[in-house]
Amino acid sequence: MRFLHTSDWHLGRRFHGEDLIPAQRAFLDHLVTTARTEAVDAILVAGDIYDRAIPSLDAVRLFNRALHQLAELGVPIIMISGNHDSAHRLGVGSGLFARAGIHLRTDPDTCDVPVVLNDPDGPVAVYGIPYLEPSMVRTQLEAEAASHRAVLTAALHKIHADLTNRRPAGTRSVVLAHAFVTSGTGQSEEPRVEESASERDISVGGVAHVGADVFDGIDYVALGHLHGPQKITDRVYYSGSPLPYSFSEAAHTKSVTLVDLTPGTAPAVTPLPCPAPHRLERIQGLLEDLLNDPTHETLKDAWLEVTLTDPALPFEAMARLRRRFPHTLSLKPPQRAFIPAQATDTPTYTERLQDRTELDIACDFITDLRGSAPTPDEHALLQQAVDAARVNELQKETV
Repeated sequence: MRFLHTSDWHLGRRFHGEDLIPAQRAFLDHLVTTARTEAVDAILVAGDIYDRAIPSLDAVRLFNRALHQLAELGVPIIMISGNHDSAHRLGVGSGLFARAGIHLRTDPDTCDVPVVLNDPDGPVAVYGIPYLEPSMVRTQLEAEAASHRAVLTAALHKIHADLTNRRPAGTRSVVLAHAFVTSGTGQSEEPRVEESASERDISVGGVAHVGADVFDGIDYVALGHLHGPQKITDRVYYSGSPLPYSFSEAAHTKSVTLVDLTPGTAPAVTPLPCPAPHRLERIQGLLEDLLNDPTHETLKDAWLEVTLTDPALPFEAMARLRRRFPHTLSLKPPQRAFIPAQATDTPTYTERLQDRTELDIACDFITDLRGSAPTPDEHALLQQAVDAARVNELQKETV
């Protein structure tokens, strides 16, 4: 059986002020074309359909267009909600969508209700686990603790129980999940995966990741959340985002993942590149060198992040850069450089906070305010506050 695995569309997201709706529309057209060309049996979309819980009107229109395109393919589409999505909003109409072959899994209660597909080798049960916020679903899933590992383990227990009762025995299984998954157990080691600056922090008590061992016994696991395509184990994969959403992804080759599932062997996985609106490049140096070096001529059409090494921030640096490189999107001033008061290119508050987590910002505030970093106890309290704030935002979607 052949699947096309994708995730992290983030419809409605902008890239340093650039509107990505046209590029996202081109990707969705490419996705539909690829599904037809590769004769896939189903499409798996592993969460973060939208970039925010209340998406823009343009993002909703684009998703509506995509739903019609996908329904016309005549193959099952299985989607889950991610940590950026409002599960309740995304799940509206899921019963009606299922009649058109689009199966939305946004409720943890349905994680053990598979979409059952068949091929000459027998049935394949496809399960969708939406993003699980531990403190909100612990009771619902009867998990042992309010942690990512505990709630995912509880969801997999339900899935394995369903598989055990399926006939014929040995039914193949596919699971979609939206989580930060690493190789091994994920209980003590550092994450051995590639992260990106555009991924929202989902840590609980400072721990964001779980080990791939929670998915033991599943034939293929289609993951979403991390934006770089990567293999975790020979059966657990991230497809990555179809477009770059930060300059930390400049080296990524954006793709969707073609999966051939054959009984008795590990899935055959093939990345298929996605169209790119512009290539991403990061350059650094003295402003005058960057403006006059002929070797940089090829960068005129690239989206650029420029880091200056001048001893002071040059006057109108961004304007001068854009005259040569029209798509300069990010300017990083020299570190510890003197920034003249009249400079018009001083980074904005938003730019200064870019790539910083809520916890980083809170700790920086304490350090700047009193001249010393938070103590371990204070750090733990700040972590609790950040966790509580995230949960409070999610609870607003359910009340």
